[in-house]
Amino acid sequence: MERRSWFGRRRRKARGGSGGGGGGEAEAEEKVVMDGSEIRELVEDREAFGMFAESKFRELDADADGRLSVRELQPAGEGIAVELGLPARGSSPNADHIYSEAISELTHGKKEEVSRTEFQEVLSDILLGIAAGLKRDPIVILRIDGEDLREFVESPRYEPEAAAIFSKIGSEDVSLRQCLLSALQLLNVDNGMPPASDPWVAENLVEPALQKLPAGQLEQPTSQDVFLEQLKKLLSNVAERLQEQPVIVAHTENTFDGSGVKRLLNNKFELDKLLDSVWRDVPIENKNKVSKEYLIVALDKMADAASLPPYGAVNQVDAVVNEALKMVNADDRMTVDEAAFKKLLTDVLGAVMMQLNEHPIFVSTSSVVHEPLFSSSTLLSKSSPSE
Repeated sequence: MERRSWFGRRRRKARGGSGGGGGGEAEAEEKVVMDGSEIRELVEDREAFGMFAESKFRELDADADGRLSVRELQPAGEGIAVELGLPARGSSPNADHIYSEAISELTHGKKEEVSRTEFQEVLSDILLGIAAGLKRDPIVILRIDGEDLREFVESPRYEPEAAAIFSKIGSEDVSLRQCLLSALQLLNVDNGMPPASDPWVAENLVEPALQKLPAGQLEQPTSQDVFLEQLKKLLSNVAERLQEQPVIVAHTENTFDGSGVKRLLNNKFELDKLLDSVWRDVPIENKNKVSKEYLIVALDKMADAASLPPYGAVNQVDAVVNEALKMVNADDRMTVDEAAFKKLLTDVLGAVMMQLNEHPIFVSTSSVVHEPLFSSSTLLSKSSPSE
């Protein structure tokens, strides 16, 4: 019987490879979609969540005094992520940002210590924050075993895509080794390649595969024909190693095109309700003069409804927000009343929408999941690289 873990993953079967082929178990590639649903189920199950929170509290309470000091709390973040089986930081900008904010709330509050009850409350906030991030920005967990990479190398796609890569990176001053390493950085999970920038992938897959190529030729400048031939050999070597040591990769992608902002602006009831809520949260000392920083905080509270990432999560979108603030002359310490504050936020959203409509931003991230051997969760019921 398959073990069901305490975190948001939903198993789906998808036929492996874009061109099909193969049969039996090799034909079916299992993907895991993390959408936060099981995290919410855990938090809503009082008995199960109470057990989980108590076990984490005891684990962190090194001196067993029934309270957690800031020193004891600080390592909690990564530990909780590992316990839940969440992928490494960087695999989901939205979830990462919310998670960081929640941990900051836990460790940088005014209190020096946190009780069991307080820990459980904040842990609940952390998990619900992660769940919300995963709901709007799901993470797909893939088991990359070399099959898709081998298929890419043998397909009609290989030569034109490899030639296009060489046109970007090749020159008389660049050695074959440099070209090959640069090419690996431009390939992704769509080609069946795990992120080559990951240290484990570089050490255990890329370097051994490179060692099978002609050493003297690697250090010489190369032509396109030689590059195409040697890249094919390199990828085939990587595919062989992946067959022996499959890699688990967390992948997420999102397009920010302003459509979510447009939907919100066109729904006056929802927009007014959200603006009212944001205004109520403005601290009294900010009621008369609102800084640019607080406007960003206010926009963050509206991000989910506008299908935008939180500020700080995606650099390209941050740049759009900053430009929008300039477009509406949102100078620091502006004197505004409630009506002016709401109009300012609406104008900023409109400026963001206009920019994203003209220049949509596509964000795609992949990171290797290095799951410790002692973790209670299992990814795809197969072994994954472990540091």
